[in-house]
Amino acid sequence: MTDPAAQARNRWYIMVAIRLVATAGAVFAVVLAARATDWRLQVLAGAIVLSAIYMGWAVPASLAHRWRTPGDAPKPKPYKTRR
Repeated sequence: MTDPAAQARNRWYIMVAIRLVATAGAVFAVVLAARATDWRLQVLAGAIVLSAIYMGWAVPASLAHRWRTPGDAPKPKPYKTRR
């Protein structure tokens, strides 16, 4: 098996790389929108920006959730009752 510290570091690098790719996609879409001469390209650029923002937020969060160790699962809070 691999070293847990190295595995955690590699997973962190993967999440940072995904965020960088999403940021690059959003910048590409903004440049595309600025140079667009047709409204269809502007709509496409807007869709790319929105999907890049969503990808930069959702994918690292889902990977972190998937890679969470079983002991790190959040414990449910007890319900508060009025007396």
